[in-house]
Amino acid sequence: MGTLPFSKIRNIILVIGAVLLIGGVGYRLGENHTTTIIKQPATVVGIEAPSSARVDFSLFWDVWERLHTYYIDRGSIDTQKLVWGAITGMVNALDDPYTVFLPPKENKEFKDDIGGSFQGIGAQLGMKDGKIIIQTPLKGSPAEKMGLKPMDWILKVDTEDTVGWTLTQAVSKIRGPKGTTVTLSILHDKAEKPLDITITRDEIVVPSVDSWIKMPKDITEISDVPGISRILNANKQIAYISLSRFGDRTNEEWLKIVATIVEAERLGVDGLVFDLRNNPGGYLDGAVFIASEFIKSGTIVTQTNSDGTKETLTVNRKGQLLTIPMVVLINKGSASAAEIVAGAIKDHKRATIVGETSFGKGSVQSPQELKGGAGVHITTGKWLLPNGDWIHKKGITPDVEVKMDTFEASQDAQLAKAIELLIK
Repeated sequence: MGTLPFSKIRNIILVIGAVLLIGGVGYRLGENHTTTIIKQPATVVGIEAPSSARVDFSLFWDVWERLHTYYIDRGSIDTQKLVWGAITGMVNALDDPYTVFLPPKENKEFKDDIGGSFQGIGAQLGMKDGKIIIQTPLKGSPAEKMGLKPMDWILKVDTEDTVGWTLTQAVSKIRGPKGTTVTLSILHDKAEKPLDITITRDEIVVPSVDSWIKMPKDITEISDVPGISRILNANKQIAYISLSRFGDRTNEEWLKIVATIVEAERLGVDGLVFDLRNNPGGYLDGAVFIASEFIKSGTIVTQTNSDGTKETLTVNRKGQLLTIPMVVLINKGSASAAEIVAGAIKDHKRATIVGETSFGKGSVQSPQELKGGAGVHITTGKWLLPNGDWIHKKGITPDVEVKMDTFEASQDAQLAKAIELLIK
């Protein structure tokens, strides 16, 4: 089977399931060696094995035959689903949560999600210690309105226990058409008892970039933070940009927002808060694009590939926000591409990093399209920060640690600290 050169693949780096906004997972079928099985009478096509394969498939066919002979409801057997399930199991055996197979439905959902539009509850999913978790509810989404929070553990979906589930299973159960409902049994972080929360699904269209420019006294997100009075009356203008993912529309949305910030800087904005909290990642080239906005020159990230090659990605354009005083916000939901940007900014000493230690994902996936609409994301490399650190499973440590003990909309202590540092 031929391979695709890494330079031809638009790599993604995200917590799989995360930009899913309730999306899918999966593995890669061979291009010319895919086994396709149709309903009885059985006809098997594409059974030629790769020349490198050294495997006994007799057990697979033995079980296949036994299912079709002894299963009590043989008429309900969907042979295509059996094949997809077998492939999913093969991929899961790699014990890499980021190398995943996406059947056609899930592959389409993933592409819709990273494009910024989908139907569901509006929550980014992830895996932590083998558990299905809410990485973040999207702003204004049904999930947020019903009180879902980052790091919530999803114990059950419509009474079905999630223990041992893959993200594919969770996604397929939680996603659904607008107007339908799903009941999640949720255990909030540090809570003792779970809650059953019924959520009505909706159409979710979410821009990846948001911004505002305000005086401290007008920033409602910090109005009830203890001790905040010392900065609320400061005669300063603060610009704010939040980036929720590195998706298909991100660069275009970003440039429009930056144009307003540049004009505001000319008129006297005193500092910028760049919020990467709960950003699960996305496209690698998007990370380089965004980081280049703030860093004048040098390395953004170094990627080492499974074929032995190594590539250093450097600043690739002239940024417009190279000198504005800046604080970057991260938390345990900041992952992958978000960690590349935050890490590059930190290593180049461009800004102060505030918040909590980030998620810790240092691998790169190459998404590849397969016949019949399926897809596969294969871990093909790892990435290193400019100083050579591999933050996988460790995360980025902020310069100033500020934990969030409350998720009240008016008590954002991390944002308050960022503003305090900017107006000193």
